[in-house]
Amino acid sequence: MTRESTDYLRRLKTALTGDPATPLAFLCNFEVEAQWARHHVGLPAPAAAPTAIVQRMEELGILLAGPGDVLVVKHAPDEGYLRYLEEDLGVGLPAVLVPETTTEDRPTAEDLLNSPRALDRLSLLGRRGARLMPMGTSESEEKLAVSAQVPLAVPDATTFERVNSKIYSRRITEELGLPDVPGWCCESLGELRDALAEAAGAPGAVVVKDAYGVSGKGLVVLDTPAKADRLLRIVERRAARTGDDRLAVVVERWIPKRADLNYQITVDRRGDVRFDFVKQALTERGVHQGHLMPPDLSADQHALLRRAAAEVGGRLADDGFFGVAGIDAIVAEDERVHPVLEINARLNMSTYQGGMTELFHQPGHVALARHYPVRTAAPIVFDDLRRVLGPLLSPAPGGRVVVTCFGTVNAGTVNAGTVNAGTVNAGTGDGPPYQGRLYTLLTAPDHDRLAALDEAARAALAGVLQPREGS
Repeated sequence: MTRESTDYLRRLKTALTGDPATPLAFLCNFEVEAQWARHHVGLPAPAAAPTAIVQRMEELGILLAGPGDVLVVKHAPDEGYLRYLEEDLGVGLPAVLVPETTTEDRPTAEDLLNSPRALDRLSLLGRRGARLMPMGTSESEEKLAVSAQVPLAVPDATTFERVNSKIYSRRITEELGLPDVPGWCCESLGELRDALAEAAGAPGAVVVKDAYGVSGKGLVVLDTPAKADRLLRIVERRAARTGDDRLAVVVERWIPKRADLNYQITVDRRGDVRFDFVKQALTERGVHQGHLMPPDLSADQHALLRRAAAEVGGRLADDGFFGVAGIDAIVAEDERVHPVLEINARLNMSTYQGGMTELFHQPGHVALARHYPVRTAAPIVFDDLRRVLGPLLSPAPGGRVVVTCFGTVNAGTVNAGTVNAGTVNAGTGDGPPYQGRLYTLLTAPDHDRLAALDEAARAALAGVLQPREGS
């Protein structure tokens, strides 16, 4: 039996539009921070286009959207994966809109603006009452909303850019009197020079972060005076070359931690704040790896997070923001909680897991949202993956694996038949493997069985997946 929209989605629609039945056109623009960062000077680094995996993460939105909604993606989802979601999991799916003109190096909103047929379809949805629901609004999504005449369900680009800066996060944390991580906001070369000089007066490392960095990008750990001097010289040379000493970074003390946390709030259009959930965030060298639910927290630690959520949410509302915000926090080794490491006032990885967690994470059980590396000799279809994971995809006393994004598995093989022509034979799987990523939600009755399920999934995916003949 196919389920209708989850309560989680209905609550989101009510907060954003006042009506749980409002159709939304989801645009999962994971590259949005790069759009906001264009107006600010961060750490010197080579420009990087969004990776194929980041672009294919748009498919995560298929499990947040529901029947009556539409999901805009560059690549149509695999038909076998859609059957799995509908027939095996009973998930009600949105319609899918794929622009007829796509380019890998531009945002999907820009693809739509260059695709008359898809744009007309989106305009029709707007006339029927749909709202545009991007992960976060940039200038591209604003142009799309105007061109297609589909009102945004969330604030404008200026508001998003203002409240998503790590400098904004630090300043309001201090103003609200919440326990903060010792550090400095730097908006000029001189302020960075002063911050690093002051930091050098105390033992321990510091971390320098771009105001709009994400997933470990634009982040430098300085654990020796030589590294700090080297970074400062690089920034000084750039300022001398450009004649511009502006900067948008934060410098923070490195705090030994027991756990990373991520909690989500939803701020509605009236300014009311709802605490949605808290999870333990799993990271590796600053890069997000997944979430563990529920986190190991005391009642007092929970209470501090809820107080911070209410105060931060109220401040966001005062500053014109409404919608979803994910807030990163840490539990230090001494068990003190620093409740606002940074504010991501946009949809987050946790947001996309919300509906599936509601459906499959049973009370008293534990869950792990994580991704696995998957190596393929050539593009595969979902049925090839189903064959490899086998019974792990079915309910069992030891738990189950739910696939939450399949498109990223083939991200490493994008254009394999053209760019790599003569190197990979899609029919035989000859040639070097390509690495993609499989997003999942694992649920089990307890931590031991969750760990066993995780290990079984790792083992099943450890080899190079071969496409079945005829795939």
